[in-house]
Amino acid sequence: MTGATLISHGCRLNIAESEKIAAMLAGADDLVVVNSCAVTAEAVKTARQAIRRAKRDRPDARIIVTGCAAEIEPETFRAMAEVSAIVPNGQKLKLGAYIPSSRRGPGLQEGRAKPPEAPASAGATHARTFLPVQNGCDHRCTFCIIPYGRGPSRSLPAGGVIDEISAAVDRGTKEVVLTGVDLTAYGADLPGQPTLGQLVERILRLVPDLPRLRLSSLDPCEVDERLLGLIAHEPRLMPHVHLSLQAGDDMILKRMKRRHSRAQAVDLVSRLKALRPDIAIGADLIAGFPTEDAAMFANTLALIDDCAIALAHIFPYSPRAGTPAARMPQVARDAVKARAARLREAAAQRKAAWLQEQIGTVQQVLVELDGRSGHAANFARVTMPAATPNSIAAMRIVAVEGDALVGQPA
Repeated sequence: MTGATLISHGCRLNIAESEKIAAMLAGADDLVVVNSCAVTAEAVKTARQAIRRAKRDRPDARIIVTGCAAEIEPETFRAMAEVSAIVPNGQKLKLGAYIPSSRRGPGLQEGRAKPPEAPASAGATHARTFLPVQNGCDHRCTFCIIPYGRGPSRSLPAGGVIDEISAAVDRGTKEVVLTGVDLTAYGADLPGQPTLGQLVERILRLVPDLPRLRLSSLDPCEVDERLLGLIAHEPRLMPHVHLSLQAGDDMILKRMKRRHSRAQAVDLVSRLKALRPDIAIGADLIAGFPTEDAAMFANTLALIDDCAIALAHIFPYSPRAGTPAARMPQVARDAVKARAARLREAAAQRKAAWLQEQIGTVQQVLVELDGRSGHAANFARVTMPAATPNSIAAMRIVAVEGDALVGQPA
């Protein structure tokens, strides 16, 4: 087997960057790039396992590691005999970081790579295009190592974002997902400090042929009024938000160094629901954060219903070396696992009820490349009879199977 292979772990930002790297290295031979994640110690372990597996599958290939794990723990990967080189995050979109000019064939040209602050949109393997408009983070949540891997917050100027989305629409993209490490911090580093709401407003005005715009994870303390107004009145902005809530207890939120309270989270969801009743709420929740007792956990458990969280991502806390939380009094691992299981059970019940509510409705579904599945505007997954890939099809929801809706052409 020859040609470059990309192995991508972690967030949507990594997915977008991996597809840009794959396009850049399309003419490369016998090269494996592992774009790693460092959000947990388990993520680093997963990267190491992927490297060993890749070497077994392609023993003659050069294996290069990039991403947050390689940035934060370079010594871990330098010590692996399977690894040929490490590429820092700041160099990951530069061709020369992978293949020096002396080793490039005619299919590889430096001009194909964009500088690391340019948009790294992805759409080759998805009907949706992920577009990073922000990178890095200026905050220091006590459980999070990512700011050390991504650096300070940087935003892409709106003009470049508009150009990239316009190009994606010209290629046939029906839905763009704005992503970032701290998406709602967008614009704080730019002249005039434009907000995410202003960026979204500009995209919708200047790219009128874009059918659907979706947002990735939002910090509840940074959702601006302009963005709320767009969610309420703009049909091209999808009725789905994913909130970085992490916990539902004020003391735990304080010890996490989050910048919102439980009441603020509940109030935000209440406002969103009032503005757009069909909106779907997703959220990240951590089980078993250090010092969490039974009452604190109960507050987080109750948040699933209090915030009507239909699409929850549940994470059992695991200590990450180099973070303040790793030095706090830890919850017993058995208790962490049990609490995560209870959160998942409650989240599954809430999601099941939400899916049942969709039966009988007509959903506009973006059909995935397999032609038999896709996502509704509210991000519910829908299976359907064969349909045209990368089209938006009206589907009447007739049933629920597992965690997906079943649609028939409306």
